[in-house]
Amino acid sequence: MMQKTHELGGRATLDELSAFIAVVETHSFTGAAKVVGRDATIISRRIGQLEERLGVRLLSRTTRRVVLTEAGSLFYQRARALLDELDSASLEASNFAASPQGLLRVSLPVTFGRRWVAPLLPAFIAQHPKIRVDARFADRYVDVVAEGFDVAIRVGTLRDSSLVAKRIADFRNLLYAAPSYIALRGEPQTPEALLDHACLGFSSHSSWPDWVLTKDGQHKTVRPTGPLVSDNSESLLQAAIEGAGIILTPDWLAGSAVLNGELVQILPQWQGSEKGGIYAVMPPGRLVPTKTRVFVDEITRAIQAGWDQ
Repeated sequence: MMQKTHELGGRATLDELSAFIAVVETHSFTGAAKVVGRDATIISRRIGQLEERLGVRLLSRTTRRVVLTEAGSLFYQRARALLDELDSASLEASNFAASPQGLLRVSLPVTFGRRWVAPLLPAFIAQHPKIRVDARFADRYVDVVAEGFDVAIRVGTLRDSSLVAKRIADFRNLLYAAPSYIALRGEPQTPEALLDHACLGFSSHSSWPDWVLTKDGQHKTVRPTGPLVSDNSESLLQAAIEGAGIILTPDWLAGSAVLNGELVQILPQWQGSEKGGIYAVMPPGRLVPTKTRVFVDEITRAIQAGWDQ
């Protein structure tokens, strides 16, 4: 037999309780029908089902009025309190959803997170004092659902997924060198000329040990050599700033050094073939919690504003 919907503890259903309370408080099946929005015959049937389910008569019916039995009076007090508590719980949940609050667990890639998201967190928590942020920095692919994260920031190409994703910004991998390096070694004019230069390799890049460059649909693959290879992009950036060699790195990482004159872009017509995006990914579901939505919206605005500088 199919289980009835909204059943409480295998006994009264919410529909039956609502019908019963409406009859008691309006003193009639007709009045209850108007309150519940159902026909009076449906209200009567629900009351009959409830009494049969409980095995006791709750109402005494006459042609003129409906009167509570002793058992009905006791049941009404408990049922009224139960529905009042459900109403309070619903209101509390609605208020919680409407106001950004609670614990927000965020997964961030180490370098991007430190450079672009961490500086935004103090202003965010000051603006939303009811939100507590638990920010975890890790250069690994976290399972947002299994590990209980509300949102994860991902850099690169987004895998096919059932997760909810919002694209925050785009980025490019470009070639940079310090003015001091260019003054000493000159500036390469073609991708092939990179073979005669000191290049700094990011070993975690998908194409390493090659650099795959593209320009207007053309592709060139070079295998650079140089004094330093690392799986840490920040250490390579610092080495490039200090004149150790040429680096192929995302524009979001090198941008401030370019603005400060510490790096200049070389071979500006060419860029790394792997284009990517910055994404906020969230667990699947139609409703995104308010705390998550305001976080994603605010860091999106701040990051895009920084991109444009």
